[in-house]
Amino acid sequence: MTALRVLIVGAGVAGLALARALHQRDVTAEVVERVTNWEPGGAGLYLPGNAVRALDELGVGPAVSAAANPIGRQRFLDHRGRLLADIDVGRVWTGVGGCVAIQRAALHEVLLEETADVQTRLGTSVTDVEDGPAPRVTFADGSTRSYDLVVGADGVHSTIRTLTLGGPPARYVGQASWRFLADGFPDISEWTVMLGRGRSFLTVALGEGLVYCYADLNTSDPAGAAREDWRESFADFAEPVPRLLEQAAEAYFAPIEEVAPPVWSARRVILVGDAAHASSPNMAQGAAMAVEDALVLAETVTADQSLDQALAGYEQRRQARVTWVQEQTHRRDRTRSLPPVVRNLTLRLAAERIYRSNYRPLRDSP
Repeated sequence: MTALRVLIVGAGVAGLALARALHQRDVTAEVVERVTNWEPGGAGLYLPGNAVRALDELGVGPAVSAAANPIGRQRFLDHRGRLLADIDVGRVWTGVGGCVAIQRAALHEVLLEETADVQTRLGTSVTDVEDGPAPRVTFADGSTRSYDLVVGADGVHSTIRTLTLGGPPARYVGQASWRFLADGFPDISEWTVMLGRGRSFLTVALGEGLVYCYADLNTSDPAGAAREDWRESFADFAEPVPRLLEQAAEAYFAPIEEVAPPVWSARRVILVGDAAHASSPNMAQGAAMAVEDALVLAETVTADQSLDQALAGYEQRRQARVTWVQEQTHRRDRTRSLPPVVRNLTLRLAAERIYRSNYRPLRDSP
């Protein structure tokens, strides 16, 4: 199995995690990435307990912890700053892993350092994949090469998904979002979301006064939302939102999209991470699912079985878990879209019970 020829397309969290997981099992993959330099977007990440457990199993837990800020509570407020719920997430994730927040760039840097022995080619994209027992890949420079396994880890708009499965395209779920970092807020120490009508503003403490900010609003016209000054939609939110928005001029915009292909593979080509199952970020499971995918795929393809059996086993093992996550994101979106009076009462009465129900299956190892 050490001679297995693996190409990983995409050097984000999913791709690098898989390269690391395979390397742990004495399989050295080749990684290609279409960007020409590292500029990871997204600003920050909140990593629940199952994400931290997966990173520990990947062998990068100490390095991530050193760069991260522990999060002990999740607080829900209305847009005027009135408390709706306060959840002790440490208690919910006891025995699994502590919850942390980290800059996306810092997590990416940890994964790059831990895969320094893996060949990674920047500025390299894939233009064609010929199906077969040894898929032949054509790169943008015209060169070709055959592999035993091709892995699409190239995100929500995956080229590999389009080339090998014909889609489906990502589906817009009705929310536009903005992300940015703000500095100088040592009083923000946890995870806190403020909820308005069809709008939310999240702050997550990254440590030393640095804050990851995420805002979204319901809209049927994301292109229009991108053209307008989105900050006006949050002008009536209580402090610290107005002060945070003073640092939001260069916020990263993205429509929230979901990917749910009926299958993740075409013979010896397989999808991982957002390429296979992107979902709304309201469960904070994007990185967790990507790293879990990497661990499970590396385990199955190096087990004593045929590669075809391994790929089928990987997909079967992961489908139920990621489907659960996507279903919970839909339920959360429906809850936040309730009339504010009903939504706020629901959170006051049942927030922790809902939270535990959302995450209960994810306490188990993947």
